[in-house]
Amino acid sequence: MARLLRVAQRKLYAFSPSIRTRTRELSCRVHSLDVISASLHQTRPYGAQAMAKSPFESNILRILRNEIEYQSEYAPPEQPLTKFNSFIVQDRPGEQWITMKGRFGDKEEITIEATIFDGYAQVPKLGDDSAGVNVHLHISLLVDISKEECGSELEFVCSAWPESLEIQRVYILRRDSAQAIPYTGPDFRTLNTEIQNKFLEYLKTRGINNELCAFLHQYMANKDRIELLRYLGSVKSFIEK
Repeated sequence: MARLLRVAQRKLYAFSPSIRTRTRELSCRVHSLDVISASLHQTRPYGAQAMAKSPFESNILRILRNEIEYQSEYAPPEQPLTKFNSFIVQDRPGEQWITMKGRFGDKEEITIEATIFDGYAQVPKLGDDSAGVNVHLHISLLVDISKEECGSELEFVCSAWPESLEIQRVYILRRDSAQAIPYTGPDFRTLNTEIQNKFLEYLKTRGINNELCAFLHQYMANKDRIELLRYLGSVKSFIEK
């Protein structure tokens, strides 16, 4: 019986060209799939190897991750304040400056541009440990006071120390001036002492005083930590890509 079935199958195959054709096509497709599958298995290790980081890059990423974790846990930054007294504080993420805006009376608009710490001074210690020194960090300020009916601004170049405000220069800045290098006035310290005191009083009346300096030093210390973490994160993201 089995012999008769094998004979019948051979005869059916011999007299059916379409069956032979389909069988060859199926065999070719299976072969093609085997070739593609083998090719994929051969290329996967190469692709994975191409995506892997070099030992040098891996080491940099490890150091950056550790530093970010350390900075975040050791001195986590706080949410920046958006207001101080009558001034609105506008942080500028990724920059070394902040902007503060306020008004005095009905006519005057005040704009303050303040830097992150850009210098320092060594101040002798007082008291028993008079042989040492304290380091006072420096913040630069640009204070612009404008009036709606004027086409100019009174600009002050100042230094904000931790507990005191110093004026470096005072000059008129004309908004429509075409002068490339306008005259910015004399060194403030060369002016008459009475004039110096009156200008300091002029700023203090408008809230630009020692209290503002103390606020800026706290704000900039926090911003410095925020910008450091942002910088480290940006470098890490670049290397990871």
